[in-house]
Amino acid sequence: MEHALITTIAAAFGLALIFGVIAEKMGVQALVGYLMAGIAISPATPGYAGDMGIAAQLSEIGVMLLMFGVGLHFSINDLLSVKKIAVPGAIFQMLIATVLGAFIATFWGWDLWASVVFGLSLSCASTVVLIKALERENITSSMNGRIAIGWLVVEDLVTVLALVLLPVLSNLHLSNASNEVDSSILFLIGKTLLQVGGFIAMMLVIGKRIMPKILWMIAKTGSRELFTLAVITAAIGIAFGAAELFNVSFALGAFFAGVVLRESELSKRAAKDSLPLQDAFSVLFFVSVGMLFQPSVLFENPLAVLTVLSIIVIGKSIAAIALVLLFRYPLNSALTIAASLAQIGEFSFILAGLGLTLGLIPQLAFSLILAGALISIAINPIIFTLINPIRNWLLANSSKARFL
Repeated sequence: MEHALITTIAAAFGLALIFGVIAEKMGVQALVGYLMAGIAISPATPGYAGDMGIAAQLSEIGVMLLMFGVGLHFSINDLLSVKKIAVPGAIFQMLIATVLGAFIATFWGWDLWASVVFGLSLSCASTVVLIKALERENITSSMNGRIAIGWLVVEDLVTVLALVLLPVLSNLHLSNASNEVDSSILFLIGKTLLQVGGFIAMMLVIGKRIMPKILWMIAKTGSRELFTLAVITAAIGIAFGAAELFNVSFALGAFFAGVVLRESELSKRAAKDSLPLQDAFSVLFFVSVGMLFQPSVLFENPLAVLTVLSIIVIGKSIAAIALVLLFRYPLNSALTIAASLAQIGEFSFILAGLGLTLGLIPQLAFSLILAGALISIAINPIIFTLINPIRNWLLANSSKARFL
C-alpha cells in the first residue's frame, strides 16, 4: 500500500484519540481505548486493516520508551523503604499466579514452556494502571501506595529478567535432541546472564559517569530541543547498542538507560521533556497490541476468558491479601494493595508478545492474556469502590477481622 506508514500512524492515532476519550468518559483507563483502536484496525475485524509490519516496528520503539520511563522513575530508596513486604510479597504473588496459569494451561493441553510463559504473563500488574488508580484515590504517597509501588517495582524487575531469559527458553523449546538440551541448558543460561551482567556493569560503571556529564554539557547550550533529542537518543541508542553488542533485549537496554540517567540531577527534566514522546509511542504500542487480538476468543472460548480473569482478579488478590496480613499489616492495607494489583497490562503484553514471536505460546494464549487485561483494567475502578464495603462486611461478620 502506498504511504502505508503514514496511513497506519494516522489511523492509529486518530482512533486511539476517539476511543481513548470514550473510555475516559466511561470511567475506565484510556489504555482500554487504545487497545480497542488497535482491534478496530486489526486484520481480524472488518474494514481498514493497518500494516502489521509497520505497527510491530513502531511498537518496538514504544516498548523501549516505556521501559526507559520505568527506569527513569525507578527508585532504589523507595523500594528499600518497603522491601520487607514488597520483595517477598511480589515474588510470592507472581509465583502463585504463574502456577495457577501454568496449571490451567497444562490442563488445556499446552506444553511446559507455553504454560510457564502464559502463567508468568498473568502475574505482572500494570505500572500505568496502578499509578493512575493510586492518583485517583489520592493515596500515592501513603504507606499503602508506597507498598503497592514498591511491590510493582519488584514485579517489573522479575519480568525484565524473564524477558532476558525467554530467548534461552525458546532455544531449548526448539531443540529436538533431549541430550543436547541437557548439555546446553546451563551453558545457554550462563552465557545469557554473563552478557546481561557485562552490559549492566558497563552501564553502572561507565554509563553512570559519562551520561550525566553529556546531559549537563547539552543542557548548558540552553536548547530545549537538543536536550530532548539527547534524552531520546540515549534511550534508543543504548537499547540498540545493548542488542547489537551484548545480545540483550531492547527493553532491558532502554530500562538501564533510564536507570543511569536517573542518577543525573537533570533526571526530572529528562523525564518531563521525554514524556510527550513516551506517551505518543506508548499509544502506538498499545494499538499494535490490539491489532494482534482475535475478538473471536470472547465468543469461542468464554470459559477460558473467565478463568483467566479469575486468576488475575481473584487469585492474585487472595495471594496479596494473605501475605499482607501475614506481615501484620491492617486489613485496609491488604484490601487496597490487592485492588491495586488485580489487573495486568503493558509488561504482560511485552512478555506475551515476545513469547508469541519466539514461538513459545500459541496465538490463543496471547488473545486470552489480552482479553484478561482489557477486562481487568476496565473493572479495576469498580474493584476500588468495593474496598470499604468488603472491609465493613468482614468487620461486621468476622470476629477475627476486627483484630486485623
